[in-house]
Amino acid sequence: MKRFLSFAILFLATGCMAASLGTSARAIIPSDVQQIISVDYRTLESSSTAMALKDRVLPDNLKQFETALRGIGLNPDSDIDQLAFVSFREKGGAVRVFGIAEGQFDTKKIMQRFTARKVKPTKYRFSDLYPASSGLQMAFLDPSTMIFGETSALKDALDTRDGESPSMNSNSQVGDMMNGVERGTVWSVLDAIGTQNMMRTALGDAAKLGDYETVKKRLLGSRYTMNFSGGVNFDLDVFTPDSFSAGTLSALVKAGMLYKKMGATGVEKIALESMAVESDGSRLRMQFKTDDNRFQSLLHSELFAAVSK
Repeated sequence: MKRFLSFAILFLATGCMAASLGTSARAIIPSDVQQIISVDYRTLESSSTAMALKDRVLPDNLKQFETALRGIGLNPDSDIDQLAFVSFREKGGAVRVFGIAEGQFDTKKIMQRFTARKVKPTKYRFSDLYPASSGLQMAFLDPSTMIFGETSALKDALDTRDGESPSMNSNSQVGDMMNGVERGTVWSVLDAIGTQNMMRTALGDAAKLGDYETVKKRLLGSRYTMNFSGGVNFDLDVFTPDSFSAGTLSALVKAGMLYKKMGATGVEKIALESMAVESDGSRLRMQFKTDDNRFQSLLHSELFAAVSK
């Protein structure tokens, strides 16, 4: 499957971009977090390649949140320092998503805009929820942090902040994974179930092998970081409990790459030659590194169009 040839691109297409989360942002993330993704807007804007990537694979949830921000009078390109997305599992198993915007906001101006439009908030415990565009609600956590999302997701986030349910601070596994990537221009962490699904999709036909069925339940989580200094650098870590599991997973990935290399041409060959895979102790490590020109050629290829849907 062509997905396998641009492994790194797949992760960007399924959820894009980030930087270090502030104290208020951390306090609202539930312990049953599935994934955290974020965009470091300031660094992003300094790279033409990063902006081309953002325009090419802008996911629907990012478009929706950016529209909501503009609807309350904010310009994401100038007012937002960081935009993060959090998906988490409720007690019933449903997955909810909310966004966190961090920056230097003119809250007085925003409130005046709401007043002029006769927009009244809904009170939820200690917070005011304001309607935004695209059917979303928003609330300020402090003058530099606001959250966006559907009402149920925001209430769960605010319950977490107010101590009604455990926060991410009690999830040491996610916290430990974050410590290794938070300073990147782009980073994400993904829990065990999400990692299993991600690897199955990325491996394509190779996931049908018996070895993957054996090792998939031993995938504990994953993280990636992406930087745009001196080209495009993508680093992915998949965590397992032991070196045997990591080695088996590494062998599966390499086998799939070797198979595809036999008939690869053009941009497919570029993608394959730009990737390195190895096991390091109990981790699978994957690196994708290329220059700006080559990466931009991948952005406009049929291959990229196929894996970014």
